[in-house]
Amino acid sequence: MNAPGRAYALTDDPDLPARLREALATADYTYRAVEHVLGEQAMAALHRNETTPAALRLAGERSDLATLIRLFVLARPVPAAPAHRALPGLVPPLLRAGVLAEAGEDVRAALDVRPYQVDERDLWIVADLTPGLDGKPTAVSSDYVLGVTGASTSLARLTVRQPVNSALDLGTGCGVQALHLAAHAGRVVATDVNERALAIARLNLALNGIEDADVRCGSLFEPVAGQRFDLITSNPPFVISPPGQPLLTYRDAGMPGDTVVEHIVRTAPDLLTDGGWCQLVANWAVPAGEPWDRRLRSWLPQQGVDALVVQREVLDPAQYAEVWLRDAGANQRPDYRARYEHWLRWFDEQGIGGVGFGWINLHRRAGPRPVHRFVDQPYEVDQPVAAAVAEFEQAAAVLGGTTDPLNVRVRRSADVVQETVGVPGAPDPRYIVLRRTRGLRPARTVGTLEAGLVAAADGELTAEQLLTAVAALTGQELVADQARETVRDLVVDGFLRVPGPGA
Repeated sequence: MNAPGRAYALTDDPDLPARLREALATADYTYRAVEHVLGEQAMAALHRNETTPAALRLAGERSDLATLIRLFVLARPVPAAPAHRALPGLVPPLLRAGVLAEAGEDVRAALDVRPYQVDERDLWIVADLTPGLDGKPTAVSSDYVLGVTGASTSLARLTVRQPVNSALDLGTGCGVQALHLAAHAGRVVATDVNERALAIARLNLALNGIEDADVRCGSLFEPVAGQRFDLITSNPPFVISPPGQPLLTYRDAGMPGDTVVEHIVRTAPDLLTDGGWCQLVANWAVPAGEPWDRRLRSWLPQQGVDALVVQREVLDPAQYAEVWLRDAGANQRPDYRARYEHWLRWFDEQGIGGVGFGWINLHRRAGPRPVHRFVDQPYEVDQPVAAAVAEFEQAAAVLGGTTDPLNVRVRRSADVVQETVGVPGAPDPRYIVLRRTRGLRPARTVGTLEAGLVAAADGELTAEQLLTAVAALTGQELVADQARETVRDLVVDGFLRVPGPGA
């Protein structure tokens, strides 16, 4: 790869991004077209960093699309003539810019240019070449710029898409989230500590026709001190690694443990406008023998912010070390075992029993009674999950507006199903499970009182009226404080809804 600081400089030709966009579109170098040409098996292999199935699918193909797939997706050299046909008039300036490089008489990619689809829009993302293709050892530089990943896609699907005046992409990397934000934010600010990443982000914004984003260099919130935003998104460098490891800027913040995530969660509410959102994907340490959410709860303010935190996965220390050592290519180095042992000893010294991955959603809302909900949901959810996040906030606003949830009328959500488990012929079930089939698809084991409440909730009566009736029918005692907590949970998780005025 060309030397950092020069490989991405396009200042000698400000029209190059638009000309490149036109050439890529003319060749139909889009996600859908690539997927159609390569097929399901080859696309799946590419996600495993294997290019052989795709290369076989392209055998004999001479189209401009096939040339661009070989050049950028497979990272294979192509003869100069087809490269010039696919990129008419662009090969020399792309060579000068460091997007392409010469390989003898052939041309190869020095940076990855990958098609990306957002709804019905065809976009392109420039980033560093994918390391470890086809099992080849690849050294990754400290300022390596990552392209589209599972985490960035997860964040894009998580983000509440509503028109806003201002949005911040904190730790923008190659600019993926900034591209999404530009579609519904009047003003977009993108920040990163990696100047090389910012240069590539500027290229990506220009390549996709975004001319007015404000790209700033600096650590975390420093570049936007004193400002407020309607929406903050972040895919921060959240990897939890022991000291003494080589740092990769895209994943390592250089801060102990998960303190970079804690800092964002504690600081972001002060940078949000009223009604503003902060949404991020993150890792967090789970102390051995403790509930996964105990530390996270202590990070949240007690007033003014609703929070929905969803844990999607937990890895034990060995699994986690393997993932990130492999990510850095350390599994192909002679010191792999020593570094692996160092990770495990450090996790043990810190008392870390596992590392969680998931979504943190913060919503600034004036008034008392903020709602903090922590959900452990490793199973499939509806995508995009942003709809479930918005639904949570609607429920939180309803609960925040009432002094007693027992006094509100409630209606069962249309997607609630009930499962009963018991011995055949027994008069009563062993237990009852309520499930939602949409959104985050929560499930909860309930007793007959709670199950009766949900079954009878038709929007006509209050929760207290329903519970009183069910308790009388089943001969159970109604404990008011427990009942309030039950109704609150059922509303927050969407099992029950509160009808609007006149409904």
